[in-house]
Amino acid sequence: MASKAKTILILTVLIALAAGIGIWRYLSTRTLFNTGYPEGNTAGNLYNTGLFCESDNVVYFANPDDDYKLYSMQRNGSEIKKLCDDTASYINVDSNYVYYVRNNTSTDDSFSFLHVNTNSLCRIKKEGGSPKILDPDPSLYCSIVGNCIYYLHYDKSTATTLYRVKIDGKEKEQVDKNPYFTCCTDGRFIYFNGLELDHNIYRYDTESGQRVQVLTANAWMPIVKDGVAYYMDADNNYALVSQDLASQEKTVITSDRVDCFTIYGDYAIYQKNDRENPALMRVGLDGTGKEVISSGNYQNLSLVGNELYFRPFGDDSTFYHTDVLSLSYIGTFHPGKE
Repeated sequence: MASKAKTILILTVLIALAAGIGIWRYLSTRTLFNTGYPEGNTAGNLYNTGLFCESDNVVYFANPDDDYKLYSMQRNGSEIKKLCDDTASYINVDSNYVYYVRNNTSTDDSFSFLHVNTNSLCRIKKEGGSPKILDPDPSLYCSIVGNCIYYLHYDKSTATTLYRVKIDGKEKEQVDKNPYFTCCTDGRFIYFNGLELDHNIYRYDTESGQRVQVLTANAWMPIVKDGVAYYMDADNNYALVSQDLASQEKTVITSDRVDCFTIYGDYAIYQKNDRENPALMRVGLDGTGKEVISSGNYQNLSLVGNELYFRPFGDDSTFYHTDVLSLSYIGTFHPGKE
């Protein structure tokens, strides 16, 4: 009897252990879905390659001191942690995961993903670990909307088109044959400029699939905030303008030719295209108070709180940062390797 009871006990323990392992595997591998519409990253950051992103005072970024691998740190620069060995861009974050486009090519150019070698849409836990591939094909400009990632997908048969995939990697599908930028999101909506027939500004409803024109313009890379569209005006030498969606009233913020820009509070930050005096600039959204942040040509403008990060054009190894409100300093950003 004692032997039989011992056998039953051992079997019970083994069954309980197997059940526990099964539950652990399920809990560790299941996808945690969103209940609303998180802001994965800002439109300004994503138009500028999405190398920085913030969530709950934690900054997720592509580390220039480690071949732009994916890292995290506190906003004050402490607790630097390497999340994985992927070179990352177009970073998005929700409550549970970091989403990004990776480029692990063997090229010596660490910024080759800005050109043609971008590949693979990925998801990783916020604390790091092994990435989950959501789309193994070349991808660009990803943005999270609810529980889907909208992004540009490339394959040989259709070239570059607009796609979406659920955050668990399922239900991948083409949304549109045109490669619309997905950077500017607001809840369930995506704002973008037209490509195939015009450059008007449109709003796409991700729930209904309907697209409506919200502004008649020759716009490039619009950022829509609080009912106002900010964009580069192709009819006006790519000057930076704002236009109210309701009244259609249009205001020129700066007549400078703009290469790239982002919006923070009451300011626009932009790269002035000028053959003699190029500069990174700050100007009030009402067009007043124009100031030079730094002379020269810069790109990859990224805002984390009021900290602005930017990179000299043609220099892959250096990032600068400054307080975009005070402009009291310009420092170099060298987080180092883990």
